[in-house]
Amino acid sequence: MNKIVILYIGKTDDKGLESATQEYYKRSGRYISVEEIAIPDIKNRKSLDPEEQKKREGELILSKLETSDRIILLDERGKERTSSEMAVWLDGQIQSSYKRMVLIIGGPYGFSDEVYAVAHEKISLSKLTFSHQMIRLFLAEQVYRWISIIKGLPYHHD
Repeated sequence: MNKIVILYIGKTDDKGLESATQEYYKRSGRYISVEEIAIPDIKNRKSLDPEEQKKREGELILSKLETSDRIILLDERGKERTSSEMAVWLDGQIQSSYKRMVLIIGGPYGFSDEVYAVAHEKISLSKLTFSHQMIRLFLAEQVYRWISIIKGLPYHHD
């Protein structure tokens, strides 16, 4: 794998969170290519029922994926690991034959069945619920932490 893609629904309105997120992408980018793909919120989404919203978001998510991608969903029912365990996991992903690893943060109601069907794996950063804006920051920080563990950088302390 030669690229990590962070794919998400919506935008970050909070400039402080956005700035911190971009700083972690910049740090990670010294070691591996990191790309961010934002899918705009669906128009009139508040008038849609949750299933219809997931379906429409799912179609947009699927349109951004390539057949050669390793697709990982951030999902509350996903596997939880420590940061050190995730670093070992990421190192394995880096060694794989996939061109891109796409980490996907879904909309407020999660993912459509069609997105679940193409996913290779589900991971969870926490059992707690956070705003999607904060999850983008937490994921960006964790990606950098995992890379720093792999590279032996002094960022992470066990």
